[in-house]
Amino acid sequence: MDARSAKALSKDDWANMASDAESIFEGRCFINGEYVDATDGGKIEVINPATNEVCGTCAAGNEKDIDKAVAAAKESFKARTWRKMAPRKRMGIMMKFADLLQQNTAELALMDSMNMGKPISDCLNVDVPASAVNIRFMAECIDKMYGKVANTHEKALNLSVREPYGVVGLISPWNYPLLMGVWKIAPALAAGNSIVLKPDEHSPHSCIKMAELFVEAGGPPGVFNVVTGHGEEAGQSLALHQDVSKIGFTGSTEVGKLLLQYSGQSNMKKVSLETGGKSPMIYFADLPDMELAVSTAYDSIYANMGEVCNAGSRIYVERAIYADFVDQFIAEGQGAYTPGDPLDPETNMGPLMSANAQKRVLGFIESGKNEGAKLKFGGNIPTGLESGCFVEPTMFADVNNDMTIGREEIFGPVASIIPFDSQEEAVAMANDTIYGLCASVWTSNVSRAHNMAKDIESGMVYVNCYDVGDMTFEFGGYKQSGNAKDSCFDSVLGYTQSKSIWYNLG
Repeated sequence: MDARSAKALSKDDWANMASDAESIFEGRCFINGEYVDATDGGKIEVINPATNEVCGTCAAGNEKDIDKAVAAAKESFKARTWRKMAPRKRMGIMMKFADLLQQNTAELALMDSMNMGKPISDCLNVDVPASAVNIRFMAECIDKMYGKVANTHEKALNLSVREPYGVVGLISPWNYPLLMGVWKIAPALAAGNSIVLKPDEHSPHSCIKMAELFVEAGGPPGVFNVVTGHGEEAGQSLALHQDVSKIGFTGSTEVGKLLLQYSGQSNMKKVSLETGGKSPMIYFADLPDMELAVSTAYDSIYANMGEVCNAGSRIYVERAIYADFVDQFIAEGQGAYTPGDPLDPETNMGPLMSANAQKRVLGFIESGKNEGAKLKFGGNIPTGLESGCFVEPTMFADVNNDMTIGREEIFGPVASIIPFDSQEEAVAMANDTIYGLCASVWTSNVSRAHNMAKDIESGMVYVNCYDVGDMTFEFGGYKQSGNAKDSCFDSVLGYTQSKSIWYNLG
């Protein structure tokens, strides 16, 4: 069902579709253009966090299944069925792939909503259309990866060309199953690689479906393979595989470090990482628009239930406006997001992705109270939603960087508001973290904004806005937030390697 039809569906319509999820949600591996069971026959139950009930299964793939998928990818790369296809033909297949995603909007949206609790309205209005945009952009990059010719003497020719790595292993997260999967597969495919995708086992179904749609669009078998399974089995096997030339990963910093170790233990495969964050939002007294500033602050931490790597989880406010900012945040932010049934199109906040995630976030909230932060609202499981993995939007004031909630990545809807007295102090506090993914500066002083943007140790800085931009904006961090650049032209180049060629013409 396409986007227009899907957006017309009611809560009852979605509930009816959900009741038939077992027939919609394909959970087998997809290898060499076909659906196959895990070699050992194992399955993993996928739990709907809104109800804590099983909504489907996926194959419990392991080393044997990874070996099969890598062999299929390696064979397709050796056969040059994809990488040597005419660029315009590859572009056409990628464009058709994007079209098919949108033609299957309802199914893909339902998968993500039931797998990880994302509101169906977010899936329809953000995740599916943004995924299609990303694929189309990457398709347009295919014939724009130019080589270079150096200026040499007349009897020589020095060329530099970009070539695909070969077999690329991709590991995608559960918080944006479809979209983050696309952020990995689209540039890797555009660069000419053959891929093996290992989606998170909590939310695998939309990624499995994508592989089917790629083949339906005309993609050759073996170019796009999917193996589901636990990270310590399928993921580790993929990262250690001697025939995998590169790993692309989005997920936790801890797992990112393991992948770097696995590279050294295997074939020194290249590893690109997009990992954790503890992003600062910095509000000066001369900010241009208080209402916009406050709404951006709560949107940055409560959207997607706070399960976002670049969530604005540290909100620094200059002391001169601190009290007013806190009061307005309470007045507006407390009711801006209301947890509810993710399949209700009116719901704008779903559950956390699992009971373990709920327990972890509630533990952070308790630590905030115990360490002296002032709980202004939230902090509980919403009344009437006890059967799911819900947590209320939560806000603490008078936090500092020494508190657990001011230092560690919570990955939940918990806002921490922190006062500061000077520009120098704001920079020092913003940089007082192992992470460096994203930051935002709010001021009417252009000079201050420019200096702050340079001084903050972050891969992305927004001025008087947050989490906006387009495909020209490079998404990636500093420090332990990783080394990748996603959702941009450079992400395609990141899945290529440079080769120098010297011709003796004399």
